[in-house]
Amino acid sequence: MKRIILKAGEEKRILAGHPWVYDNEVDRILGPGEPARLEPGETADVESAGKRYLGRAFVNPNSKIIARLYSPSKEGVDKGFFKRRIREALSRRTGYDLSRESARLIFAEADFLPGLIVDRFVGWSMGDAEGLEPPLTFGETEARLKPPLSWLSVQFLTFGADRRREEILRALEEVLAKELGLPAGIVEKSGSTVRELEGLPKREGLIAGTFPEEGILIFENGFPFCVHLERGQKTGHFLDQKDNRRRLFRYLPKDARVLDACAYTGGFGIHAARFGAASVEAVDVSKEALDTARKNAVLNGVAERINFIEENIFDRLRQYPRKESFDLIVLDPPAFAKSRTMLAEAVRGYKEINLQSIRLLSRGGVLVTCSCSQALDESRFKRMITEAAADADRRLIQLDFRYQTQDHPVLVGYDESQYLKCGYYRVQA
Repeated sequence: MKRIILKAGEEKRILAGHPWVYDNEVDRILGPGEPARLEPGETADVESAGKRYLGRAFVNPNSKIIARLYSPSKEGVDKGFFKRRIREALSRRTGYDLSRESARLIFAEADFLPGLIVDRFVGWSMGDAEGLEPPLTFGETEARLKPPLSWLSVQFLTFGADRRREEILRALEEVLAKELGLPAGIVEKSGSTVRELEGLPKREGLIAGTFPEEGILIFENGFPFCVHLERGQKTGHFLDQKDNRRRLFRYLPKDARVLDACAYTGGFGIHAARFGAASVEAVDVSKEALDTARKNAVLNGVAERINFIEENIFDRLRQYPRKESFDLIVLDPPAFAKSRTMLAEAVRGYKEINLQSIRLLSRGGVLVTCSCSQALDESRFKRMITEAAADADRRLIQLDFRYQTQDHPVLVGYDESQYLKCGYYRVQA
């Protein structure tokens, strides 16, 4: 087994729980050969300069993150290892009824499986649901059709995970067959730019079973949504915002005029309409996403109250009258900062849309503002909101501040695992 020896003092972050070793933290590589060379995807032991054992990792010498720790011990990797880790991940989702709820089953390093993400979607083929009277409910759909099926959306984001792809898939199927039932299909969504940084090609498509051409019907917070795993962004549907969308009910003004910016398939806007909003404008740059959002509005019986607009949100915000156009605005943009090198530019983008939105809110109006950029931490995000409010000459009261759903666990010491930030603010003046 090859050994990665760190420079003096570089072990502190890892001892605090962070699972990554950066290439500039490595002093030398010990092992066969002179000098010893790491092979992408192999395992190696990580030690401090003082010879303290730090753990075993998947490695990739071609990536800035040269090692990703998966165990504090000298643990081997085989199908049995993956089955154990998958069962452990399932045991952490005790707050979910996985027979009825869609959820993230594996969240990469936060579930001690670096580079692997697995979302499980529970529902029915959209074709089978045709003819059902909206707004649909889970119970009525199950009674009219049959018990729901499940589909997996998987991402292999690193060399260590990708090299063991077939082993992982077999372990997944064996564990799920016993715990939750075999999925009807598995869709790979390994299209992230992270793979390019690892030196891997992007790869997407159906890899096992079947997936309905028309998509599937799932329920979130009791509301129906059409999801297409093959054509949707990331893993197909943003499960991490489920609790934050439900939270709208607490802060939605009566008969509210709502703007759902970066609406994607309508998650926030449709929740607002179901909770009693008088009108919703749903803006997104993607025609395909808005086509699905329109289907979702029909499924929920709120199509007449939602206006869908295909446009860039920066341009759209500048077109509204300057004051009191909306009572609630949701900002849920894509990650502007993919890395820390992009952070300064990203903060300017976040500030611009928050500034414009604060100006458009009525007195007592509510801003729900989000960022899913790992590189933008909570402190800097809140400072950006403070600066945007000051420039808009408005005062804000923080009503709530939340993160991703609990099926996306946060690993202490690994700040990147707490990536989603969602603040609720009321405009006072």
